[in-house]
Formats: sequence, structure tokens, C-alpha cells
Amino acid sequence: MTYFKNIETLEQLRKQYRDLLKKYHPDNGGSEEVTKAINTEYEQLFKVLKNRHESKTAGTESKSSSYESNKYSFEEDEKLREILQKIIHFEGVTIEICGSWIWLSGNTYQYRKEFKEIGFKWASTKKQWYWHSEDYIKKSRKTLSMDDIRKKYGSTEVKTDSRLRLEA
Repeated sequence: MTYFKNIETLEQLRKQYRDLLKKYHPDNGGSEEVTKAINTEYEQLFKVLKNRHESKTAGTESKSSSYESNKYSFEEDEKLREILQKIIHFEGVTIEICGSWIWLSGNTYQYRKEFKEIGFKWASTKKQWYWHSEDYIKKSRKTLSMDDIRKKYGSTEVKTDSRLRLEA
């Protein structure tokens, strides 16, 4: 592997993938060939890690409904990657990933039409745009603040300004 180093989990793979995209994506001054090579490597590693994950869970005979609802979704990962590819180049927009949700803040007004086309929705109470897959089902009526969401699901922030850096 040329671009990915010391990958043991899908979480590590996604984190390195985001770092590499920030650095080598054509919209950020990188080349299309390098981005394609990164994507190819990602897909190969993803398949290997996915198979490893599935072989570990194959031995479990009794699958409870809570297990099924908390099981890692590989389709979700693919959707998240597609959305990130579409929004990574917007300048002045802060991209924050909390669990399997993407939150956008910062200078978003000028991009509102593009966000709507991609599938983002406006959260008026949080003053941010958000995206999640159709698979999400809200289980309670409780409204969480962004700080509560960050504490519960974790947060990775990607700033798309001229410096493009990842903060965890």
C-alpha cells in the first residue's frame, strides 16, 4: 500500500482517507491521478477489513435486535464517502462528522442551493446544515445540543479553508 499505513480498523481507514483527501484532492491543489489511486487503495482495504469484520461476526449464532441495530453498516460508509466528495471543496464551510451524520457550519449561505441538491437539511435550532442516510430512525423526542451530540457520538472536524486541516 502506497498511501495508507498501519490500518487495522475501519475507523482508522476512514480517518486516513479523510486526511489523504484533504491533502491530495484536485480541488485542494492535488492531482486527479493520485486521488484515483487513493480511492482504489481505500476500496481494496475496505474489502479486506469488511471481510475480516464479517468473518468475526459469522460465528455468532444468536443475533439480537439490538446487535442488528448497532452493527456497522458498510453501505452507510459508502454514502458518507460520496457526500464528503461532493462538499470537500466548499470554502469557508466547516464540515463536522458526528457518528454517521455530517454537520455543516460557517459560511454556508452562499452554498444553500447546492446543499439542498445534495440532500442536506437546515437545522434552524442549531443554525447548521445536516445530512444523514435514509436508514436513520429517531428513537426519542429528546432534542440534543451540538455539544451533547459531540459527547455522545464523537466528532471529527474538517475545515475547508485554505489550510485544510483535520481536527479530532
